[in-house]
Amino acid sequence: MILIGMFDSPFVRRVAVSLRLLEVPFEHRNWSAYRDFELIRQFNPLGRVPALVQADGEALIDSSAILDFLDDSAGPERALLPPSGVERRRALHIISLALGAADKGIVLLEDSLFRPQGKSHEPRIDRFRSQMHGALAEIDRLAQMQIGEWMVAGRMTQADITLTWFVVAKVI
Repeated sequence: MILIGMFDSPFVRRVAVSLRLLEVPFEHRNWSAYRDFELIRQFNPLGRVPALVQADGEALIDSSAILDFLDDSAGPERALLPPSGVERRRALHIISLALGAADKGIVLLEDSLFRPQGKSHEPRIDRFRSQMHGALAEIDRLAQMQIGEWMVAGRMTQADITLTWFVVAKVI
């Protein structure tokens, strides 16, 4: 398998960590969504990362779809997302909060890096900042309710991986 995307992307990092934890061998193509846009579009028409290219050439796109494929391949005993019930819904809730916060953080970062000074729409920026901070506050509340070291199911799950890459990515 080939993982396409730079590790500065929290979405690529989320997949790479999961590949390593599931002991799936892969080759890494350190392609930038900006610099290598046309190369990436060969595998993902959106030009986004990550993309995971399988041996038969099929490319999986979007970190959530890739992780679902990896869990399915690993089987229920090794999957990084609980298979069903309350634990699965809780993990998906935490993951959704983290992905939403990361999305808003990336938009804020891109706005500050690429939009000409004085051209930002402050109400839009304030809304994104509010959304990101709301998600982070809820994640913090849920984390404080935990008794053990993991967020769900008493073991490392995709919720923990997603939260860790978010914190490491420093997208806020």
